[in-house]
Amino acid sequence: MKPEQIPNADFLDIVFDGRNKDYGAYQLRRSYNHRLLLALIAPLAFTGAIFAADYVARRSASHEKVAYNVVDVQLMEAKPVDKTEPIPPPPPPPPPKMAPQKLEITKFTPPRIVKDNEVKEDEKPPEQEKLQDTRIGAINQEGAKDEGITGPPTTAENGKGLISTPSARPVEDYEKTFVKVEIESEYPGGAAAWLRYLNKNMRYPEDGLNNEIQGTVIVQFIVDKEGNVSEVEAISGPETGGLREEAIRVIKKSGNWLPAIQNGRKVKSYKKQPVIFKLVNQ
Repeated sequence: MKPEQIPNADFLDIVFDGRNKDYGAYQLRRSYNHRLLLALIAPLAFTGAIFAADYVARRSASHEKVAYNVVDVQLMEAKPVDKTEPIPPPPPPPPPKMAPQKLEITKFTPPRIVKDNEVKEDEKPPEQEKLQDTRIGAINQEGAKDEGITGPPTTAENGKGLISTPSARPVEDYEKTFVKVEIESEYPGGAAAWLRYLNKNMRYPEDGLNNEIQGTVIVQFIVDKEGNVSEVEAISGPETGGLREEAIRVIKKSGNWLPAIQNGRKVKSYKKQPVIFKLVNQ
């Protein structure tokens, strides 16, 4: 570009002087304003079209005629009131409340050990036959016999009023093997100690590794009063891969457990312990 052309030249022409202007950055910069204007107008036009369509749809819907179906309803004629029918009399008034009936009350005298000549007439204890149909209170009162008093239960046909002794609670057999106990037996140290024991002593069976067999084996056994383990057997879990056999071996090798507690006593009980086999890459 010649020096005398520079004052009248465009900025892009100065930057791209001597370069190819048919494509690339020159064409992109030259058409930037046009593309920016097109990007602004296109969304506005689309939005306006949506509002215009909605406006037209609302106007057309408001001019639609709505047809109403008018149906005449025939009301039934009411029956004339028969004025000759007699009016029922009002209900009778409630009966007057009766005053509560006085009941016979016999004064209770606390027993005291004194000489016979010192006993006053009004302090003598009432006879047992009189107490069968009278109430006991703090004063003596004349009145009707109380027929609602029920005598004590009897154990004999002669009705001497002897109260039967309640049967004794059955004695618990603490020598049996309990299925349900208040506190179950557990491995010494709890769940954390049991996990450490498994990580140290359990070996994943080779057959289970080769065939990718995993799962949880439930082992049932008996823990006696001293914590000794016996009658170990697997009652559920994968039957192949040697998982059951390894779980039984681990339980038998676990040593003494803490025995179960029933009514504050150590007892012999059944125990179900899960042993989990899981492949790390699964």
